Amino acid sequence: MIVLVTGATGYVGGRLVPRLLERGHVVRVLARDPTRLEGRSWTDAVAVVTGDVLRPETLVPALQGVDVAYYLVHSMQAGAEFHRLDLEAARAFGLAAKSAGVARIVYLGGLGDAAKDLSEHLRSRQETGRALAEAGVPVTEFRAGVVVGSGSLSFEIVRNLAERLPVMTCPRWVFQKTHPIAIRNVLDYLVAALDAPESVGRIIEIGGADTVTYADMVQVYAKVRGLRRWLVPVPILTPRLSSYWVHWTTPVPASIARPLIEGLRYELVVRDPSARRIFPDIVPMGYEQAVRLALDRFASGAMETRWTDPLVSGRREAVKMEYLDGMIQEHRETFVDAPPQVVFDEFSKLGGARGWLGWNWAWRLRAALDRAVGGVGYRGGRRDPDHLRVGDAVDFWRVEAVEPGRSVRLRAEMKVPGRAWIEFRTWADESGRTRLAQTAHFSPRGLFGLAYWYALYPVHALIFRKMIRRLAECAESSAKFAAKPRSTTTASVATSASASASLPGATSE
Repeated sequence: MIVLVTGATGYVGGRLVPRLLERGHVVRVLARDPTRLEGRSWTDAVAVVTGDVLRPETLVPALQGVDVAYYLVHSMQAGAEFHRLDLEAARAFGLAAKSAGVARIVYLGGLGDAAKDLSEHLRSRQETGRALAEAGVPVTEFRAGVVVGSGSLSFEIVRNLAERLPVMTCPRWVFQKTHPIAIRNVLDYLVAALDAPESVGRIIEIGGADTVTYADMVQVYAKVRGLRRWLVPVPILTPRLSSYWVHWTTPVPASIARPLIEGLRYELVVRDPSARRIFPDIVPMGYEQAVRLALDRFASGAMETRWTDPLVSGRREAVKMEYLDGMIQEHRETFVDAPPQVVFDEFSKLGGARGWLGWNWAWRLRAALDRAVGGVGYRGGRRDPDHLRVGDAVDFWRVEAVEPGRSVRLRAEMKVPGRAWIEFRTWADESGRTRLAQTAHFSPRGLFGLAYWYALYPVHALIFRKMIRRLAECAESSAKFAAKPRSTTTASVATSASASASLPGATSE
């Protein structure tokens, strides 16, 4: 079949694409910014089409000739407007699919008893399914609850709470029942739907083998990790207060945690067992097994996708770096006695558990201050400890560009009065040695932006000076380890802070 996948830069979509390819399907992916797919192992095996579910004019060309379209996008990170944006996007997609002659849409929504007064998030997920079907294209709607997998949003909340808090005060509704499902089984169902005619036009509830409470989820995780945890129910924690608790104790910000937590007041269990009959070959695993698999993948550092991968649906992508009038640059260079590839590998490992090679306490303090004012904070590190791809979240940075073996550019997503990037480049110098360049770019917003930069410049200068020196030292150590010992010398670091309109205008002393 010719299959279109939306949300390929997201958690589920990014894992679905390679599985569809393994089954021999012709895969096309829709992306607002195709560069966000660079570095995926499957990029060269798919057709990438530029489009946006909130720009209807881009959808019909993307859907032409498609047999089945997967709809795996949502707007929850867009703030208060997420419900309206979800419905607007779904209706546009359904109409475009009808116009293009698509035979079926497959959609992943959320569990919940529609007869009850569900939370806005749960109601939005179910109403999105109905909006997709309004134009007349048959929809296979899978409804799932908590998805358990390395890097999944729900798993990261449970993991961080269980790891960090020996005693947890909990609202009484954490003892509601749910049907957590492993990401592996979610993908099994999504792929199997293509060969299951009986699933066409149906709502299919899917869940794991175990019915547990949210409290059980924490305790099972603790058991697998060999931890002892105590949960103390209290009557006063509202969803708002609970979201702030999650905000400060996990990488998940309150703006995302709150709609999820509001949904915990309802039993999210499978009531219709038809999935077992339609897909008899899929045997869902239990919660403990799903946790063990997620932890194994997490420990290996080889996560395919993370919950931080997608940017906000419904907003334009952040503007890529441009050399604007008045842009401030903090530029440093040094020579390194190591091959360019080794130097590239070193700056590709920055962030996460490794940190920033000095002044890590200052980076964490900056992250805490950012979280205090509603920013992203540290966000739990990085997807892979050694490799970067465009779109990866690295602490409070986003990977904006990667040129393998040569350069990496990170865009700041913390709250700053302007726009900020940090860029690393390496290349073989005419002298035969390797040059490493590190440049911080800042485009200030007004007078306050300028004051912010110059007030913090003394601290930034210390941090950036140590970072480039440590990068050079680490690269040289790695080169020594990989080859015969040889004498190494790291030249003194040249530094400049200048305001300019282009990188060639930057000076180094």
